[in-house]
Amino acid sequence: MAGSAEMLAAFRELTTTKQLDRSDLHDLLRDGIHAALIRKFGPNVKFEMNVDELQGTIQIVRLRQVIEVVEDPSWQIGLEEARYEDADFQIGDMLEETVPFEEFGRLAVQAAKQRIIQRVREGERTKIREEFGSKVGELLSGEVQQIERGKLVLMLNKFREAEAIIPYREQNHREHYHQGDTIRAVLKRLEETPKGPRLVLSRADPMFVAALFKLEVPEIAQQIVEIRALAREVGSRTKVAVISRDDAIDPVGACVGLKGSRVQAVVNELGGERIDIVPWSPDPERFARLSLAPARVAKVFSDPESKTIQAVVDEDQLSLAIGRNGQNVRLASELTGWKIDLYSSREWMERGGEGPLFAPLEEEVVTQVPLSELKGLSPELLAILHGAGYKMLNDILDLERDDVLKMPGMTPEAGEQLLAFLSDLMAEDAGEGTGSK
Repeated sequence: MAGSAEMLAAFRELTTTKQLDRSDLHDLLRDGIHAALIRKFGPNVKFEMNVDELQGTIQIVRLRQVIEVVEDPSWQIGLEEARYEDADFQIGDMLEETVPFEEFGRLAVQAAKQRIIQRVREGERTKIREEFGSKVGELLSGEVQQIERGKLVLMLNKFREAEAIIPYREQNHREHYHQGDTIRAVLKRLEETPKGPRLVLSRADPMFVAALFKLEVPEIAQQIVEIRALAREVGSRTKVAVISRDDAIDPVGACVGLKGSRVQAVVNELGGERIDIVPWSPDPERFARLSLAPARVAKVFSDPESKTIQAVVDEDQLSLAIGRNGQNVRLASELTGWKIDLYSSREWMERGGEGPLFAPLEEEVVTQVPLSELKGLSPELLAILHGAGYKMLNDILDLERDDVLKMPGMTPEAGEQLLAFLSDLMAEDAGEGTGSK
């Protein structure tokens, strides 16, 4: 069994490998030895400890109070028994007994070791909370250690003891990583688990794009330029709204950089994801007009009560304003926080519009038709859609292939049936010149 010198050396090594302060060594030793003494003598044992690091020795002295009637033998001793040690003992005196390491026994030493390991873990957890509690939204980098059921487990470059993961839903599914790859991600949250704090990172959250711009654009890091709003469809497209606190600095130009160098660095990290950078405006109509870029908007009307924007675009700008599968107008709506209804100039004129058209029209009510009343959807497909919470035509208009195939219970045949139905519906809408919403 190891003596005090070996145990002291082992504890020193433990504090070094776990990156604990040297000043914590005595507290760890005291805690561990206290646990061992409790195991050997009882819960209320009292002791003094003297550590001589030069000699590599630990001296432990057990203290027991001399008393007439012993009620707790873990820290009391009867007068008669005490006088076997020294005939001059009186009631209230303190008996000091040196406890050699050899008396601890294997189980007691194990208790000391467990207590020290527990303290070390608590220290690590506290350091993780202190280190990362204020870093939500910041970029972290690390190495992929393993991949568990789609979840990436990372070893961080600057804090290897921290448990860090990128859950499947926080990944860009167009990217593929392998064990040993280096990866950057944004800290989304710090969550508590039975094993201690865990860092949840993300490459899918809009915060990741914001963190990349902060890295590439000094004006953002210096808080001269601010990202006021951000809307993202992972792996496809992101819209960023920026504002400058200095009138001499163009916020969009600062983010784009010379010959597009800054925004291109962000695009490269995102695997080619398209990025639109627009000026932020407190005026919802102007902001909506800017957010629909690259499309040019002819007229904009707003209804603050329903937080709805009606935007009118020329015929040649309609498809650009809508975007592929409605993506551009959807992201613009998310960026502004307002519902945006698009109209072509011809459709707007046909509806008699010289001003806003916020009164409900017959054509708009069509999208509130129950799915059960539509032809072309099988009973099996209707059951799957109802089970997923889709009951009205308007609920399924913006569904994409990935959304359809991920529905619970969706079969390949039913999925193709729904996609074909939506494709035919969109073709009919395009033929009638109806604007997407």
